[in-house]
Amino acid sequence: MQKLLSIHGRWVIGLIVLLLACAQAGDIVSSNIIDRLDIFFYDLRVRVQQPKLDPRIVIVDIDEKSLVEVGRWPWSRNVMADLVTHLTDHYQVKAAGFDVQFSEPDISSGYTTLEALAKTDLKDVPSFETKLQELKPQLDYDQRFANALKGKPVVLGYFISEKQKKGALPAPAFTSADLGGRYLRAITATGYEANIPVLQNAARAGGFFNADLDPDGTLRSSPLIQQFGDNYYESLGLATARVALGATAMRPHFLKKTKYNYGVLDALILNSQPNEKVIPVEDQMRVQIDFHGTGGPTGGGFRYVSATDVLHDRIPFDELAQRIVVVGTTAAGLNDLRAAPMNAEFPGVEAHADIIASILDGQFKQKPDYSIGFNLVQVLLIGVVLIAALSLLKPLPSILFALALSAAAIWFNFWIYRAYDLVLPLATALLLIVTLFMINVAWGYWFEFRKGRAMTNLFGEYVAPELVEVMAEDPENYNMEGDKRELTIMFADVRGFTTISESLEANDLREFINLYLTAMSEDVRGNRGTLDKYIGDCVMSFWGAPVALPDHAARGVATALKMQESAAKLDAEFSARGWPSLKIGIGLNTGEVRVGDMGSKIRKAYTVMGDPVNLASRLEGITKQYGVGIVVGEATRRAAPEFAYRELDRVVVKGKNEAVAIFQPVGLERELDSATRAELARWHNALELFRAQRWDAAGSIIRELHIKYPERYLYERYLEDIETYRSNPPGPDWNGVTTYKTK
Repeated sequence: MQKLLSIHGRWVIGLIVLLLACAQAGDIVSSNIIDRLDIFFYDLRVRVQQPKLDPRIVIVDIDEKSLVEVGRWPWSRNVMADLVTHLTDHYQVKAAGFDVQFSEPDISSGYTTLEALAKTDLKDVPSFETKLQELKPQLDYDQRFANALKGKPVVLGYFISEKQKKGALPAPAFTSADLGGRYLRAITATGYEANIPVLQNAARAGGFFNADLDPDGTLRSSPLIQQFGDNYYESLGLATARVALGATAMRPHFLKKTKYNYGVLDALILNSQPNEKVIPVEDQMRVQIDFHGTGGPTGGGFRYVSATDVLHDRIPFDELAQRIVVVGTTAAGLNDLRAAPMNAEFPGVEAHADIIASILDGQFKQKPDYSIGFNLVQVLLIGVVLIAALSLLKPLPSILFALALSAAAIWFNFWIYRAYDLVLPLATALLLIVTLFMINVAWGYWFEFRKGRAMTNLFGEYVAPELVEVMAEDPENYNMEGDKRELTIMFADVRGFTTISESLEANDLREFINLYLTAMSEDVRGNRGTLDKYIGDCVMSFWGAPVALPDHAARGVATALKMQESAAKLDAEFSARGWPSLKIGIGLNTGEVRVGDMGSKIRKAYTVMGDPVNLASRLEGITKQYGVGIVVGEATRRAAPEFAYRELDRVVVKGKNEAVAIFQPVGLERELDSATRAELARWHNALELFRAQRWDAAGSIIRELHIKYPERYLYERYLEDIETYRSNPPGPDWNGVTTYKTK
C-alpha cells in the first residue's frame, strides 16, 4: 500500500508538471527561458555543422588589400564601372549582386564643378562648353557606371529605412493586386535609402540588404520580401538568385485561403526555365539562413577573391566564369560584420551568398507550421513515459533512463535538422525531463529516504551497515514480520566467565566484557551477519536474514574462525593488563528456522527460533568437551564445503534423540598445508578404527598424533576413551555415539 501511495503521488505531481509543459509547448503560455534555450540549441545545431564549400558562388571582397591598392572607400563610380565590366565581360559571371548602395551622386571627377563653371564664370567661352561635352562620357562617373550596368546581370543593393525616402526603388517583385484579394503578412517599411535613379534604372534588378537581427543581436534568419505601400520588394539574395536563374518574375503561392481572405503563404515561385523554382518561406516571408561555413575567407563556405585582383585580372578565368558573385566587404572599418551563431564577426555579404545557395538548391532550414503540434506530441510522449518509468525504477536506472531519453531527444532533433532541414523545438522536452527527474530525486529524498532511515532505525542495531543499505534501497521488501527460511546460527560464549567475573573489579569487568563483545560484534557484522542478542557473555547471531545470503553457512564459518583470531589478540592484551585469560567457544548450525519480530506487547526483538537454533547452542556448550574453539553441525559442513573440517564425534545433545555428526573447521581447503592435510587424514583413519572397536590400531595412531601435537586435548580424550572401552567394552551394538545429558 505504501508503495502504491508513493507511485500515485509521483504520478500526480508529474502530471501537473506535464500539463504545464503542454501549455507551453502548445503556445498557450510563453516562457522567455525556454525561448532562450531553444535559441541556444538552434545555435548549437549550426555550430556542429561541417563547412560545405559551394563552388557556384564566389564573394568578391573589398578587403584590406583592395583598399590599399585601389584607395579608401568609397571608390569612385569609375572604378565600380571597371569592376562590373571585368566581372561581366571578362569573366562572364552569371550574376553579380552588390552588397553596396550608391545613394549619392559621384562628384569625385570634378565634372559637376566644371558644369557649374560653364553656366556661370565661363559661359562666355564657347570652346569650354564644347570641350566639356566631349569630356562628359569620361568625367560623368555615374553615367559611366550606368553604361557598364546596362544589359548586364547585375543587382544593386539598397537599404530599407524608416527615416526617409531617398533614391529610386527597383521594380517590385509583385503588388497587392497580384494577391487576389488576400492579405499577406510581411515586414512593412516606411522608408528607404536606395540607389540614385541613373544607376538603379540601368541595373537588371535591385534588392534590399538589411540585416534583420534577432533580439539578442544575432543573425539567424532573413526576410526575402518586404512591403512598401502596395508593393512587395525582394531581397538582394533573392534578386541575385532570380537573375542568375534567368527568371523574370515571381508569384506568391498560398497554402490555403480562409473566409477572411487571410492567405497563409507557403512559397515564392520563380518563373525560371526549364522548371519553376519553388522557394519555401516562413511567417513574414522569412527564411532561416543555412550557413555553409563559419564566415570569412577561411570559413570554408565560399571562395573569397580580392576585388583588386578582379580589377587587375589576376584571377584565373575558370575560377569566376559562369559563377554567381556577391560583391561586399570583410574590412573591419566598413562595418559589415554581424554576430552569427558560430562567429561573432560574420561578414554580412556571406549571408546573402548562403541565401542564394539555398534558393539554387531549393533547400532551406525551416521551422515548419506543424512545429507546435510536434512539440506538443513530443512533450506528451516523453512526459508519460518518463513519469511511469521514474515512479518504478530505482535511483541508478532512473538516472540512466533520463540520460538515455535526453540523448535520444537531442539525437533525433539534430538528425532531423541535418537530414530533412527541419528546425524543431527541443527546449521544452529537455526541461521537462530535467524537471521530472529532479522531482523524482526530491521525492526519493523526502519519502524514500525517510523509509530508508526507518529501515536503518529498525535493523541498524542488528544488521551490518552494508546490509542496511541494501534493504534501504527497497524497503518494501523487508519487514519485521515472521518468515521461514534456512539460516546459519551462531552462539559464542566465554569459557569460565564466572571465574573471570569473580577475579576482576567491577570497572575492569565492565571494560573486559565491552572489549570482548565489541570485537566479536565487529567480526559478525563485518561479514554481513545479523546480531541477535547478548546473553550475558554470550553473543548470538545469524546469517541469511533479513537480507538473503546464498553463502550464509560459509560466512558463518569464516566469521567463527575470524572470531577465534580476534579472541587470541584480546587474550594477549588482557594478559598484559594482568587480567584472566580469554578463551571462547563457538557453536554453529544450519537449518530452517522461523525469523522475525518476536516477543511480548511490552518488548519485542528481531530473532530466530527453531530446533537448529537449540542445536547451535548445544554445540557451543560441548566445545570444551573436545578442547576445540569451534563446533559446527553436519548441515553447516554440507552447506560450506570450501572449508576443511576435523570430524569430532557423533553426539546426541540434551533434549534431542537423534545423533548428529559434529566437526571442527580447520580453514579453507585450498589454503591447507601438507602437514595439516596429513594430520587430518591420519585422524579420520583413527576415528574409523575407533568406531570399529579396533582399539589397538586406533590407539597407535592417536598416540602418535598426541605425541606430535600434545596441545590437542581431543587426542588425549580419545586415548582415555580407548582405555575405558578396553576395560568396559561397549558391546557389538555400539554405534560410536556420545550422549550428553547436560548442556
